[in-house]
Amino acid sequence: MKQKDYLKDISEIKNLMNKSSRFISLSGLSGILAGIYALIGATIAYYLVDTYSSGTLLLDGWIFRTVMLVLFLVALFSIITGILLTTKKAKKNGEQIWDSSSKRLISNFLIPLVAGGIYILIILTQGKYGQTGGLMLIFYGLALVSASKYSIGDIKYLGFIEITLGLIAALFPGYGFWLWVIGFGIMHIIYGTIMHFKYDIK
Repeated sequence: MKQKDYLKDISEIKNLMNKSSRFISLSGLSGILAGIYALIGATIAYYLVDTYSSGTLLLDGWIFRTVMLVLFLVALFSIITGILLTTKKAKKNGEQIWDSSSKRLISNFLIPLVAGGIYILIILTQGKYGQTGGLMLIFYGLALVSASKYSIGDIKYLGFIEITLGLIAALFPGYGFWLWVIGFGIMHIIYGTIMHFKYDIK
């Protein structure tokens, strides 16, 4: 009995240490919804480009500005949904939403993401569209891997997949759009579903 009690105490101590150093209340459902938003956005963007511009984008054209707005809205809705569902889950778990672990998570996530976003905007102003999808996937994947040290470790595997898809897109830029759809749409839905059943449902 004593040995079982010791093992139980060790397990509880480990869980407490894990909670103090990692933000573990990320919502799997938010990942599913982010993937759905990405698929809807990609459908709208594909329709606009295919219907009104013969498959090309002009930097100073209304189609380009509309596609950028669609991408911005996809990101905005994903962020808002993530914050709302993660806050709800954190309260349910009795976890602080804004503590040292969540601050470390956000900072490690944003550094590669913001740097990548600035770089992508720079090359877009130069009219270099071909690598945009691949670069989005690579920098997003790097952000996930960087943030995984302070959250659910499983997100690093999603990060590795995003990076791999981005590198493939760099090799085959003609398929960048479809790889973007797989990475931000389908993989988010798959990852979110796994995380939902693994961590959210108790």
